[in-house]
Amino acid sequence: MKRGISRAGIGVVKDTSEFVQLASQFKFQAIEEDGGRIVDWIKRTSLDDAGEMLRHSGIEIGAIGLPVQWRESDDRFQADLPLLKQQAQAAAVLGCKVCCTYVLPSVNDLPAHFLIAASKRLRLCADILNAYGMSLALEFVGPHHLRQSCDYPFLWEIGHFLDWIQLLDRPNIGLLLDCYHWHTTEADLGLIRKLEAKQIVHVHINDAKPLPAHELLDFDRLYPGEGSIDVTGFLLALQDIGYMGVVAQEVLTAAQPSESSYALWERSRQAFDRVWPH
Repeated sequence: MKRGISRAGIGVVKDTSEFVQLASQFKFQAIEEDGGRIVDWIKRTSLDDAGEMLRHSGIEIGAIGLPVQWRESDDRFQADLPLLKQQAQAAAVLGCKVCCTYVLPSVNDLPAHFLIAASKRLRLCADILNAYGMSLALEFVGPHHLRQSCDYPFLWEIGHFLDWIQLLDRPNIGLLLDCYHWHTTEADLGLIRKLEAKQIVHVHINDAKPLPAHELLDFDRLYPGEGSIDVTGFLLALQDIGYMGVVAQEVLTAAQPSESSYALWERSRQAFDRVWPH
């Protein structure tokens, strides 16, 4: 498995060049970056210089976010597709293999109608990504308050989510497994060990306050090893099933942390040292 870092939890990072430099300095192996930032980086520095910086720093682009608004109208979805093609091409040239999006556990549309529209759109996104050798990682979302934030419940359990991925019937669609969402659904390590490594495309880690699962809020996370989640056990279970991909820290908070960016990077490095299997 590879130590990865997202922008959530490290303070302000000026641009992709600085992101790569700091990730290397603090002993990470991969970054999650916005696809639009990667396009701008290549335009600003050149493709050759960007690629050389990644090689010299020992950093890979572990994932980009899906830039397409697939949850709303079809017109909006179609209008965003050129962004996906542009960003996927740029990221793929630099070696990125994964594009991520999340699926909220409640919806305002009738669930059956939402499922049909979402399936059609996500299949198309997967087909576009496949042309660039990339996979689409779908993240289920667990916190109870988000299950009740819209009119109708949708999918939040791993088993039901994997059933949907199977229904989508694209070989390059898989699971983004976040330990916070796994924890808030009150799943156990045995559930992870029942998965196959090929079902998991990308992983996030973070931690939770010592509260009952139904009280945990999505934007109130802790750094790995600072809370009540057995993050090491979570990672060992992934290791046991043969997952070899990126494990990226994602610490979502309601307000920007007050510590300096340097302190947050160091806190993140120490967090990985605490929880990483040895």
